Amino acid sequence: MRIVFHGENAASFSHGFAERLGQPAEIALLPDTLASEADRAAYAAAEAIIGVKFDASLPSPAGLKLFHVPGAGYDMVDLPALPAATAVCNCFGHEQAIAEYVMSAILSRHIPLADADARLRRGDWTYWAGAPERVHGEIAGKTIGLLGFGHIGKAIAARAKAFEMTVHVANRSKVATSALVDRAFTLDALGDFWGSADIIVVSVPLTAETKGIVAAAAFAAMRPDAVVINVGRGPTIDEEALYAALKDKQIGGAIIDTWYRYPSAGDSKPLPSNLPFHELSNVLMTPHMSGWTSGTISRRQGVIADNIRRRFAGEPLVNVVREGA
Repeated sequence: MRIVFHGENAASFSHGFAERLGQPAEIALLPDTLASEADRAAYAAAEAIIGVKFDASLPSPAGLKLFHVPGAGYDMVDLPALPAATAVCNCFGHEQAIAEYVMSAILSRHIPLADADARLRRGDWTYWAGAPERVHGEIAGKTIGLLGFGHIGKAIAARAKAFEMTVHVANRSKVATSALVDRAFTLDALGDFWGSADIIVVSVPLTAETKGIVAAAAFAAMRPDAVVINVGRGPTIDEEALYAALKDKQIGGAIIDTWYRYPSAGDSKPLPSNLPFHELSNVLMTPHMSGWTSGTISRRQGVIADNIRRRFAGEPLVNVVREGA
Protein backbone atom coordinates (compact mmCIF):
# COMPACT_ATOMS: atom_id res chain seq x y z
CA MET A 1 0.00 0.00 0.00
CA ARG A 2 1.23 3.49 -0.89
CA ILE A 3 0.64 5.98 1.94
CA VAL A 4 1.31 9.73 1.82
CA PHE A 5 1.48 12.13 4.75
CA HIS A 6 0.83 15.52 3.16
CA GLY A 7 2.01 18.64 4.95
CA GLU A 8 3.54 19.58 8.28
CA ASN A 9 0.44 18.82 10.33
CA ALA A 10 0.03 15.34 8.88
CA ALA A 11 3.74 14.59 9.23
CA SER A 12 3.33 14.88 13.01
CA PHE A 13 1.52 11.53 12.87
CA SER A 14 4.14 9.75 10.76
CA HIS A 15 6.70 9.02 13.48
CA GLY A 16 6.47 5.34 14.35
CA PHE A 17 3.50 4.94 12.02
CA ALA A 18 4.90 1.92 10.19
CA GLU A 19 5.06 0.04 13.49
CA ARG A 20 1.49 1.04 14.37
CA LEU A 21 0.32 -0.07 10.93
CA GLY A 22 1.99 -3.46 11.27
CA GLN A 23 1.86 -4.16 7.52
CA PRO A 24 4.26 -3.57 4.62
CA ALA A 25 3.75 -0.12 3.11
CA GLU A 26 5.50 2.56 1.10
CA ILE A 27 5.26 5.70 3.25
CA ALA A 28 6.11 9.12 1.86
CA LEU A 29 6.24 12.46 3.69
CA LEU A 30 5.42 15.33 1.35
CA PRO A 31 5.58 19.09 2.03
CA ASP A 32 2.52 21.32 2.10
CA THR A 33 3.48 22.78 -1.29
CA LEU A 34 4.14 20.10 -3.90
CA ALA A 35 6.73 21.97 -5.92
CA SER A 36 8.65 19.11 -7.52
CA GLU A 37 7.46 16.65 -10.13
CA ALA A 38 8.54 13.80 -7.84
CA ASP A 39 6.35 15.06 -5.01
CA ARG A 40 3.38 15.53 -7.32
CA ALA A 41 3.85 12.07 -8.79
CA ALA A 42 4.02 10.49 -5.32
CA TYR A 43 0.83 12.28 -4.34
CA ALA A 44 -0.97 11.20 -7.51
CA ALA A 45 0.05 7.56 -6.94
CA ALA A 46 -1.11 7.43 -3.32
CA GLU A 47 -3.65 4.85 -2.20
CA ALA A 48 -4.06 6.47 1.22
CA ILE A 49 -3.47 10.15 2.02
CA ILE A 50 -3.29 11.70 5.46
CA GLY A 51 -3.80 15.44 5.09
CA VAL A 52 -5.78 18.46 6.24
CA LYS A 53 -6.75 19.81 2.82
CA PHE A 54 -7.62 18.78 -0.71
CA ASP A 55 -8.66 20.88 -3.67
CA ALA A 56 -8.34 21.02 -7.45
CA SER A 57 -4.85 22.53 -7.26
CA LEU A 58 -3.47 19.18 -6.04
CA PRO A 59 -2.75 16.21 -8.32
CA SER A 60 -5.68 13.88 -8.77
CA PRO A 61 -4.91 10.56 -7.01
CA ALA A 62 -6.95 8.29 -9.28
CA GLY A 63 -6.35 5.14 -7.20
CA LEU A 64 -6.97 6.74 -3.81
CA LYS A 65 -8.87 4.44 -1.48
CA LEU A 66 -8.83 6.58 1.67
CA PHE A 67 -8.34 10.25 2.48
CA HIS A 68 -7.88 10.60 6.23
CA VAL A 69 -8.00 13.95 7.99
CA PRO A 70 -5.75 13.77 11.09
CA GLY A 71 -8.24 15.81 13.09
CA ALA A 72 -11.93 16.53 13.43
CA GLY A 73 -12.36 19.45 11.01
CA TYR A 74 -12.54 18.72 7.29
CA ASP A 75 -13.73 22.12 6.05
CA MET A 76 -10.58 22.46 3.90
CA VAL A 77 -11.29 19.20 2.06
CA ASP A 78 -13.22 19.67 -1.18
CA LEU A 79 -15.10 16.38 -1.01
CA PRO A 80 -16.57 16.48 -4.55
CA ALA A 81 -13.06 17.03 -5.98
CA LEU A 82 -11.86 13.67 -4.62
CA PRO A 83 -12.31 10.53 -6.72
CA ALA A 84 -15.75 9.00 -6.19
CA ALA A 85 -14.24 5.75 -4.90
CA THR A 86 -12.32 7.52 -2.13
CA ALA A 87 -13.59 7.09 1.41
CA VAL A 88 -13.03 10.07 3.72
CA CYS A 89 -12.56 9.78 7.47
CA ASN A 90 -11.60 12.08 10.30
CA CYS A 91 -10.53 11.47 13.88
CA PHE A 92 -11.00 12.90 17.32
CA GLY A 93 -8.97 11.88 20.36
CA HIS A 94 -8.39 15.53 21.25
CA GLU A 95 -11.25 15.83 23.70
CA GLN A 96 -9.17 14.75 26.69
CA ALA A 97 -6.53 17.39 25.98
CA ILE A 98 -9.05 20.15 25.28
CA ALA A 99 -11.03 19.33 28.41
CA GLU A 100 -7.84 19.59 30.47
CA TYR A 101 -7.05 22.94 28.82
CA VAL A 102 -10.53 24.27 29.64
CA MET A 103 -10.39 23.14 33.25
CA SER A 104 -6.87 24.51 33.76
CA ALA A 105 -7.95 27.84 32.23
CA ILE A 106 -10.96 28.04 34.55
CA LEU A 107 -8.95 27.02 37.59
CA SER A 108 -6.24 29.58 36.82
CA ARG A 109 -8.82 32.38 37.07
CA HIS A 110 -9.87 31.30 40.56
CA ILE A 111 -6.71 29.85 42.11
CA PRO A 112 -3.88 32.36 41.56
CA LEU A 113 -0.91 30.01 41.97
CA ALA A 114 1.46 31.95 39.71
CA ASP A 115 0.62 35.30 41.34
CA ALA A 116 0.89 33.84 44.85
CA ASP A 117 4.31 32.40 43.99
CA ALA A 118 5.56 35.65 42.48
CA ARG A 119 4.37 37.66 45.50
CA LEU A 120 5.78 35.30 48.12
CA ARG A 121 9.20 35.47 46.46
CA ARG A 122 9.07 39.18 47.37
CA GLY A 123 7.89 38.49 50.92
CA ASP A 124 4.31 39.41 50.04
CA TRP A 125 1.80 37.13 51.84
CA THR A 126 -1.29 38.48 50.05
CA TYR A 127 -3.13 35.13 49.91
CA TRP A 128 -2.20 33.88 53.40
CA ALA A 129 -5.06 32.00 55.05
CA GLY A 130 -6.71 33.47 58.11
CA ALA A 131 -8.39 36.73 57.03
CA PRO A 132 -11.47 37.21 54.82
CA GLU A 133 -9.82 39.88 52.68
CA ARG A 134 -7.20 37.32 51.58
CA VAL A 135 -9.51 34.63 50.21
CA HIS A 136 -9.28 33.40 46.63
CA GLY A 137 -12.00 31.83 44.53
CA GLU A 138 -13.07 28.28 43.79
CA ILE A 139 -15.03 26.68 40.97
CA ALA A 140 -17.27 24.35 42.99
CA GLY A 141 -20.83 25.60 42.62
CA LYS A 142 -20.12 27.61 39.45
CA THR A 143 -22.19 26.97 36.35
CA ILE A 144 -20.47 26.07 33.10
CA GLY A 145 -22.42 26.45 29.85
CA LEU A 146 -21.32 24.19 27.02
CA LEU A 147 -22.23 25.37 23.53
CA GLY A 148 -21.89 22.06 21.73
CA PHE A 149 -22.10 18.61 23.29
CA GLY A 150 -20.00 16.38 21.10
CA HIS A 151 -16.77 14.65 22.05
CA ILE A 152 -15.31 17.82 23.57
CA GLY A 153 -18.43 18.95 25.41
CA LYS A 154 -18.95 15.55 27.01
CA ALA A 155 -15.31 15.37 28.15
CA ILE A 156 -15.53 18.85 29.69
CA ALA A 157 -18.83 18.01 31.40
CA ALA A 158 -17.34 14.93 33.07
CA ARG A 159 -14.44 16.93 34.47
CA ALA A 160 -16.63 19.86 35.50
CA LYS A 161 -18.88 17.50 37.47
CA ALA A 162 -15.82 16.14 39.26
CA PHE A 163 -15.21 19.71 40.43
CA GLU A 164 -18.84 19.97 41.65
CA MET A 165 -19.87 22.41 38.94
CA THR A 166 -23.36 22.76 37.50
CA VAL A 167 -23.45 21.90 33.79
CA HIS A 168 -25.73 23.54 31.24
CA VAL A 169 -25.68 22.43 27.60
CA ALA A 170 -26.87 24.06 24.36
CA ASN A 171 -26.83 21.75 21.37
CA ARG A 172 -28.34 21.38 17.91
CA SER A 173 -29.90 18.03 18.77
CA LYS A 174 -31.83 17.59 21.99
CA VAL A 175 -29.80 16.56 25.05
CA ALA A 176 -31.49 14.90 28.01
CA THR A 177 -30.66 15.87 31.57
CA SER A 178 -28.47 13.27 33.24
CA ALA A 179 -25.73 12.78 35.79
CA LEU A 180 -23.58 15.03 33.56
CA VAL A 181 -26.17 17.58 32.40
CA ASP A 182 -28.25 19.64 34.82
CA ARG A 183 -30.07 21.70 32.22
CA ALA A 184 -30.25 21.52 28.42
CA PHE A 185 -31.20 24.02 25.73
CA THR A 186 -31.72 23.68 21.99
CA LEU A 187 -30.20 26.28 19.68
CA ASP A 188 -33.53 28.09 19.32
CA ALA A 189 -33.39 28.84 23.07
CA LEU A 190 -29.93 30.42 23.18
CA GLY A 191 -31.38 33.64 24.55
CA ASP A 192 -32.01 31.83 27.82
CA PHE A 193 -28.76 29.84 27.69
CA TRP A 194 -26.35 32.81 27.54
CA GLY A 195 -27.37 34.23 30.89
CA SER A 196 -27.58 30.90 32.70
CA ALA A 197 -23.86 30.27 33.23
CA ASP A 198 -20.75 31.80 34.76
CA ILE A 199 -18.55 30.33 32.02
CA ILE A 200 -19.51 29.73 28.38
CA VAL A 201 -17.38 27.21 26.46
CA VAL A 202 -17.73 27.20 22.68
CA SER A 203 -16.81 23.91 21.00
CA VAL A 204 -19.23 23.71 18.07
CA PRO A 205 -17.75 23.04 14.61
CA LEU A 206 -17.73 25.84 12.05
CA THR A 207 -20.69 25.53 9.70
CA ALA A 208 -23.00 27.96 7.96
CA GLU A 209 -25.33 27.60 10.95
CA THR A 210 -22.71 28.21 13.61
CA LYS A 211 -20.68 31.02 12.01
CA GLY A 212 -21.13 34.02 14.31
CA ILE A 213 -23.48 32.08 16.59
CA VAL A 214 -21.98 34.02 19.51
CA ALA A 215 -22.62 37.62 18.54
CA ALA A 216 -23.52 40.96 20.10
CA ALA A 217 -26.91 39.77 21.35
CA ALA A 218 -25.25 36.86 23.11
CA PHE A 219 -22.79 39.07 24.96
CA ALA A 220 -25.61 41.42 25.94
CA ALA A 221 -27.48 38.49 27.48
CA MET A 222 -24.51 37.08 29.41
CA ARG A 223 -23.80 37.74 33.06
CA PRO A 224 -21.56 40.79 33.55
CA ASP A 225 -18.81 38.62 35.07
CA ALA A 226 -19.18 35.78 32.54
CA VAL A 227 -16.07 34.28 30.96
CA VAL A 228 -16.13 33.00 27.37
CA ILE A 229 -13.79 30.21 26.25
CA ASN A 230 -13.41 29.30 22.57
CA VAL A 231 -11.87 25.93 21.74
CA GLY A 232 -14.00 25.32 18.62
CA ARG A 233 -13.33 27.54 15.62
CA GLY A 234 -12.60 31.26 15.75
CA PRO A 235 -15.44 32.51 13.51
CA THR A 236 -18.10 30.79 15.61
CA ILE A 237 -17.71 33.92 17.76
CA ASP A 238 -18.26 37.19 15.91
CA GLU A 239 -14.84 38.87 15.93
CA GLU A 240 -15.99 42.48 16.30
CA ALA A 241 -18.65 41.63 18.88
CA LEU A 242 -16.12 39.73 21.00
CA TYR A 243 -13.61 42.56 20.88
CA ALA A 244 -16.27 45.14 21.78
CA ALA A 245 -17.59 43.04 24.68
CA LEU A 246 -14.08 42.74 26.12
CA LYS A 247 -12.98 46.31 25.43
CA ASP A 248 -16.15 47.72 26.99
CA LYS A 249 -15.97 45.19 29.87
CA GLN A 250 -19.46 43.99 29.03
CA ILE A 251 -18.39 40.53 30.22
CA GLY A 252 -15.80 39.39 32.74
CA GLY A 253 -13.25 38.11 30.26
CA ALA A 254 -12.33 35.52 27.65
CA ILE A 255 -9.91 32.69 27.02
CA ILE A 256 -9.43 32.29 23.29
CA ASP A 257 -7.55 29.42 21.66
CA THR A 258 -9.04 29.49 18.16
CA TRP A 259 -8.67 32.59 16.04
CA TYR A 260 -9.38 34.64 12.92
CA ARG A 261 -5.90 34.85 11.39
CA TYR A 262 -3.26 32.13 11.26
CA PRO A 263 0.33 31.91 9.99
CA SER A 264 0.68 31.56 6.24
CA ALA A 265 3.48 31.30 3.73
CA GLY A 266 3.49 35.06 3.37
CA ASP A 267 3.24 35.87 7.08
CA SER A 268 4.65 33.37 9.56
CA LYS A 269 4.07 35.46 12.69
CA PRO A 270 0.77 37.32 12.39
CA LEU A 271 -1.29 38.56 15.29
CA PRO A 272 -4.37 36.31 15.47
CA SER A 273 -6.87 39.05 14.62
CA ASN A 274 -7.06 42.33 12.74
CA LEU A 275 -8.39 43.80 15.98
CA PRO A 276 -6.00 44.57 18.88
CA PHE A 277 -7.01 41.80 21.28
CA HIS A 278 -3.39 41.73 22.41
CA GLU A 279 -3.85 45.16 24.00
CA LEU A 280 -6.68 43.96 26.26
CA SER A 281 -5.98 42.80 29.80
CA ASN A 282 -9.14 40.70 30.19
CA VAL A 283 -8.38 38.13 27.51
CA LEU A 284 -6.01 35.17 27.74
CA MET A 285 -4.68 34.34 24.27
CA THR A 286 -3.24 30.96 23.24
CA PRO A 287 -2.16 29.79 19.74
CA HIS A 288 -4.67 27.01 18.96
CA MET A 289 -2.85 24.64 21.31
CA SER A 290 -5.61 23.17 23.45
CA GLY A 291 -5.87 19.81 21.70
CA TRP A 292 -2.25 19.42 20.60
CA THR A 293 -0.68 16.95 23.03
CA SER A 294 1.36 13.77 22.75
CA GLY A 295 -1.75 11.87 23.84
CA THR A 296 -3.81 13.37 21.02
CA ILE A 297 -1.18 12.41 18.44
CA SER A 298 -0.97 8.85 19.75
CA ARG A 299 -4.75 8.35 19.83
CA ARG A 300 -5.24 9.78 16.35
CA GLN A 301 -2.34 7.80 14.94
CA GLY A 302 -4.01 4.63 16.18
CA VAL A 303 -7.30 5.52 14.50
CA ILE A 304 -5.61 6.37 11.19
CA ALA A 305 -3.59 3.15 11.14
CA ASP A 306 -6.66 1.09 12.01
CA ASN A 307 -8.76 2.73 9.28
CA ILE A 308 -6.07 2.11 6.66
CA ARG A 309 -5.98 -1.58 7.62
CA ARG A 310 -9.77 -1.70 7.49
CA ARG A 311 -9.98 -0.02 4.10
CA PHE A 312 -7.49 -2.36 2.45
CA ALA A 313 -9.18 -5.38 4.06
CA GLY A 314 -12.64 -4.26 2.93
CA GLU A 315 -13.89 -3.82 6.50
CA PRO A 316 -16.17 -1.06 7.84
CA LEU A 317 -14.41 2.21 8.70
CA VAL A 318 -14.79 4.37 11.79
CA ASN A 319 -15.37 8.14 11.85
CA VAL A 320 -16.66 8.13 8.29
CA VAL A 321 -17.19 11.52 6.67
CA ARG A 322 -17.96 10.04 3.25
CA GLU A 323 -18.30 6.45 2.13
CA GLY A 324 -16.22 5.46 -0.88
CA ALA A 325 -17.79 3.84 -3.87
